[in-house]
Amino acid sequence: MGGGVSALRVCADHRGGINWLSLSPDGQRLLTGSEDGTARLWSTADGQCCALFQGHESYVTFCQLESEAAFTCSADHTVRKWDVLTGQCLAVYRGHTSIVNRILVADRQLFSSSYDRTARCWSVDKEQMSREFRGHRNCVLPLAYSAPRDLHSALCERDEDMAGGLLVTGSTDGTAKVWQVASGCCHRTLRGHTGAVLCLALDTPGHTAFTGSTDATVRAWDILSGEQLRVFREHQGSVICLECLPAVGTPVPAPSTPSLECCRGCSVAMPSSSTASRCTSRCSTRPPTTARCASGTCAGSASPAPAARFPSAAARSASTTGWAAQQPRRTGRPRRERSPAGAPRRPAVSCFRCWEGGTKHLEPG
Repeated sequence: MGGGVSALRVCADHRGGINWLSLSPDGQRLLTGSEDGTARLWSTADGQCCALFQGHESYVTFCQLESEAAFTCSADHTVRKWDVLTGQCLAVYRGHTSIVNRILVADRQLFSSSYDRTARCWSVDKEQMSREFRGHRNCVLPLAYSAPRDLHSALCERDEDMAGGLLVTGSTDGTAKVWQVASGCCHRTLRGHTGAVLCLALDTPGHTAFTGSTDATVRAWDILSGEQLRVFREHQGSVICLECLPAVGTPVPAPSTPSLECCRGCSVAMPSSSTASRCTSRCSTRPPTTARCASGTCAGSASPAPAARFPSAAARSASTTGWAAQQPRRTGRPRRERSPAGAPRRPAVSCFRCWEGGTKHLEPG
């Protein structure tokens, strides 16, 4: 008899598949978005449902949990903001003309991407769109944002061009684009993938974007110059998720109101910019033990954490709306597809839904 692993908590009130999960910064609450058109907030301590968010007219595609509010987007073409205490809908952001795929909340701004081939920027406190980013030839999927404070070394550009930061978008047209948020202009188009761009990750100190695609590659780009820096080719199938972690020793800005937490690899409390129970900066005191820190970033850790990693199969299965092309399984190393000279390559399919092979067919991009 092999030893099994039992679940710590079971949250089972949804009446449809769960499309996305978002964990609060302190790890105490979990937000879920579902095919049943609702989102729910759960306590991770006891698995109880704390709040029900209902109002969307179709299934929820993505959700993001902030300290004081929850955000959801849906196939009903809208984005909604919710009060995490009462479950009341605080704002409805209308303007997209097709399914909203992703949202990103940063610097009091709300970014959204859609099957209508646009990305949009909204003020978190208002229900009006402040900027539209139009230029992709097919649906827009992943989003990433680099704040103005991360672009201080962009000496080649005028200050006003970088005043609002940079937004990076990926699309099923095979490209990623870098946009100036302040003006809405396309700063750079990142060309090189021969398949849909499904995921993005930013290394903001290095001004580097990593993109994953159905062409089975991960590519690194300089978002200021648009130069392709390197290509990672070892995958045998679509790359559907990326995460970029800071290198060991990378300075982390001090929080405005430091809080004390205990690093798992140390026996002393440390100042941190996050309330999550993990080490996010170098420890102020060398730990008395040589045991490796859970994140590998403590002074004196036995071995460093990798600069970037890919999620486990369990993490991938938790994200049931990771977007991927519905392509037949291949054996061996995939053959790179080439487009005719001068013509942009259109993805093999224009509809992406449920990377594990769901049957629902969404509106074409």
